[in-house]
Amino acid sequence: MHPEVLAMLRVAVVASPPVSMFNLAIPELLFDKVRVDGEPGYEVVICAPEPGPMPTTGTLDLYVPHGLEALREAHTVIVAGTGRPLTPDPRVVGALREAAAAGKRIASICSGAFSLAEAGLLKGRKATTYWAQAGELRRRHPEIDLQGDVLFVQDGPFLTASGYAAGIDLCLHIVRTDYGAAIANEVARLALVAPVRPGGQTQFTQTPLPPERGTACADTRGWAMRNLDKPLTLTDLARHAGVSVRTLTRRFQAESGVSPLQWLLHQRIERAKELLETTRLPMDQVAAACGLGTADSLRTHLVRRTGLTPSAYRSQFSRHGHPTGPGTPAVA
Repeated sequence: MHPEVLAMLRVAVVASPPVSMFNLAIPELLFDKVRVDGEPGYEVVICAPEPGPMPTTGTLDLYVPHGLEALREAHTVIVAGTGRPLTPDPRVVGALREAAAAGKRIASICSGAFSLAEAGLLKGRKATTYWAQAGELRRRHPEIDLQGDVLFVQDGPFLTASGYAAGIDLCLHIVRTDYGAAIANEVARLALVAPVRPGGQTQFTQTPLPPERGTACADTRGWAMRNLDKPLTLTDLARHAGVSVRTLTRRFQAESGVSPLQWLLHQRIERAKELLETTRLPMDQVAAACGLGTADSLRTHLVRRTGLTPSAYRSQFSRHGHPTGPGTPAVA
């Protein structure tokens, strides 16, 4: 746990009708699983311009107990997506401006980006939204540097996620920013979702791994994750899966969207970042533990992925040194 994080961080999730129940559920589901030294890391409060019953984009109705005054006590504000029409509530827009002036971290999932844009928070900044609504956001707010084909974008204290499940990646990124990679990945394991993935933030150009679309290679992926310290080859992976290299490559590509070796490299780098954050191991031992071989190889891959050397990454994000406080943009 970062030394600066001494108590639960409050997250206010803003719902406007008709709200997407899926978008709304993601923050509470993930933040509720965060435990730091056995204690909850977050308190999540759902709020709305008008507390009480609220229609959703589906067949369920929702009851929201809190008004927008909840934003004043929040450390982080997340605006959930809504259905059409994509017209931000002026009360939400005003509350977001007030929250931004108070220095709060503000995020959106899916069409929630329209509220941040209307509040003027995204002017001249990189942002994203659900691909089907990107054209409309660009038409209304040409001053935004709209990013396509990314899961989420962080520009300063403002974060925007694209549609639906990208909200999971955004929330895991927030957990990682506040509490480190080990806790964020533990949350991902508890929620049975993909580990922390890079979102395509302004600092990085690495393409995130697509969602997995099958289970035929799941056992082999799990076995590889448990053996990242070994020099695994395509032949090793195929032997474990009991298929030919050609068949493994075809199935892996179909399920994971990348080749087996691309997937393996991604996991090695993620493991290296976790070790840099959570241990004081020398660089050559970090490289060996994640299967990258040498400290020079670790440096090459980490600089390519994050723009930071291993020592710079550790200096900025180590939970043993003097890390940045919660809410500071982090490497993902």
